[in-house]
Amino acid sequence: MNIFKLFGAVLLFTCLIFKPGIGFTQITSTADEVVPTEYTGGTQDKIHIFCGAKGEVNASLIASLTNGETGSFEWQKYNSVTGNFDFFSTDLSGNSTSTISNLENGCYRVKVTAASGEKIYTAWVFNNYIDCTAEIPESDCNSFTLKGTFDSPKMIYTDLFTKQQLELNKGIQVRWLDGSVVVSRVVTSKIFDPPTKDTYYTFEVTDKFGCVSKADIQYKSIVTKALFSVTPDKGEAPLEVTFNNESENGDPTKFEWFIFRDLDEIKRESAANNGVVKDSILVKLFNDSPVYVFENSGKYKVKLVSKKISEFHIKDLANTNTCYDTVYLEDYIVADTSFVDAPNVFTPNGDGTNDEFIIKFWSMKEIKISIFNRWGKLLHVWESNNVINFKNTIDSVPQSVWDGKVGGKVCTPGVYYYVVEGRGRDNERRRTSGFFHLFRDK
Repeated sequence: MNIFKLFGAVLLFTCLIFKPGIGFTQITSTADEVVPTEYTGGTQDKIHIFCGAKGEVNASLIASLTNGETGSFEWQKYNSVTGNFDFFSTDLSGNSTSTISNLENGCYRVKVTAASGEKIYTAWVFNNYIDCTAEIPESDCNSFTLKGTFDSPKMIYTDLFTKQQLELNKGIQVRWLDGSVVVSRVVTSKIFDPPTKDTYYTFEVTDKFGCVSKADIQYKSIVTKALFSVTPDKGEAPLEVTFNNESENGDPTKFEWFIFRDLDEIKRESAANNGVVKDSILVKLFNDSPVYVFENSGKYKVKLVSKKISEFHIKDLANTNTCYDTVYLEDYIVADTSFVDAPNVFTPNGDGTNDEFIIKFWSMKEIKISIFNRWGKLLHVWESNNVINFKNTIDSVPQSVWDGKVGGKVCTPGVYYYVVEGRGRDNERRRTSGFFHLFRDK
């Protein structure tokens, strides 16, 4: 290439770069987002995106002169039919800025005339919105459906070089929120394991330009969650157990408790009847938080059924829907097996410690305690055919223990003999005997 031609091309390119209005964006705005066009070539313009409500026109553009210059402003709007810019408005106020407001979607051009020359700037504007709604069209005992809908306009602009239409990718994203917790990221979502309380869900739609729309919908809970604990879960028979109902959203007076028979008893019955058990349920209870006494030793499973009845209307006719939930006690309630135990010494000396000879009997139904001296003479006897717990008995029945006296007279120190016979609440016969020592201070 001729060096003079090369120098001329460079000079022309330099002049184009620094020619007023070419390659410089002097249009600004209060838009929520500004992004460049994606023309196939040439200088890219800016696209000013304004978030608002559907039907709202709030786009505006500001053209400015720099260095304190003033001038006149002629605004034009692109005509997509003719491919030309048509007159829009004129600002001859002689200020350094000019603003046009309440703009419809489209491309706008401003010709600025000042002492330094003429400048031309171009920009696109879009009034963007997202309009969304939320509903719960389906709800049953197992799940419910969150359904969202939204409307958001396409943003189509023209490549000013090729006259081809281009569409902005809005990057729409949706999510369902329970408070601040995201429960789904799809428009229509089925929610399993529904909550047991009325809950507000928010359908939120956003785009990458910062436009947001939200819609709330309340889920009216029709489900219940069965939950309970027991106090105590283990102890001597007869064992009194309080069932603490901790169920959620259950209807009062609609709870059903199933207490199953002793596990070993069920196994024995099954083995004796070729694997067939007549009825595994010991008792059904219907109080909200019942108290039940397990009379006999054993291991007992418990089930709670919670019920929630909801009313709904179809064509002005009232209908009901009933949801159930069932929970089993994680472990067994254990009423202990029976046993009898005796000490080998006691000291009835009035010091408040070990002053009585106490036979410990546990989960017993019937018991007879006899105490003899070394020559076999009966000194003390106590018998009961309806023992109600060891501690209750020794606290309330003085005859169940021996104080080391006969006829109000103290017995001499020495060796004595006991015999204990009875039947436990596990239906086991219990018998034990042995010697023990009586000591007194001199």
